[in-house]
Amino acid sequence: LKIGRRVLVLAGDIADEGFIKKITAETSQKFGHVDILVNNAGEQHVHEHFLDIPMSEVTRIFKTNVIGMFMLTKAIFPLFREGGSIINTTSITAYAGSPVLVDYSASKGAILSFTRSLAQNEDILEKKIRVNAVAPGPIWTPLIPATFTSEQLKTWGKSNALKRPGQPYELAPSYLFLATNASEYVTGQTIHVNGGEIVNG
Repeated sequence: LKIGRRVLVLAGDIADEGFIKKITAETSQKFGHVDILVNNAGEQHVHEHFLDIPMSEVTRIFKTNVIGMFMLTKAIFPLFREGGSIINTTSITAYAGSPVLVDYSASKGAILSFTRSLAQNEDILEKKIRVNAVAPGPIWTPLIPATFTSEQLKTWGKSNALKRPGQPYELAPSYLFLATNASEYVTGQTIHVNGGEIVNG
């Protein structure tokens, strides 16, 4: 309030359609419109062996990482004013893959395709909404120590050119750029923040 901003905090499961409806209704009631949507919810689980991945986990990851994002974007869309920005969080694994995060990597690949396709969609273009993505490399968040073993963490994130994992604050400028009019000629693109790992595609 000191800087003249209002915040609406809602806790729930992004994969739950009922929660999506709650987000949309309360956002509409409090703010009346939307200018920027950042899709950033996600989960991952490490499996050394592909055959050990339970299908229930695959379903859960796609519900959280992809279907939840799809539902929220669709539900929020009518609230968008002209010239808005949608920013999706994909991953370096969408490009490089990961032998121990097969289902997670697949979900992030789906987000990449969703971003590129939505950016060209007629409904989006009519409202002059830009759709882009950020593809983080190894970023040190609470998800990392919760996912990997202490032995794996000794070398985690050190194989890139900078030889270190990134910090969450190092992602912020990319999201800010895509959220503002500084990127008004950018759509269907992905910004890579990964410490110097070269990716193709």
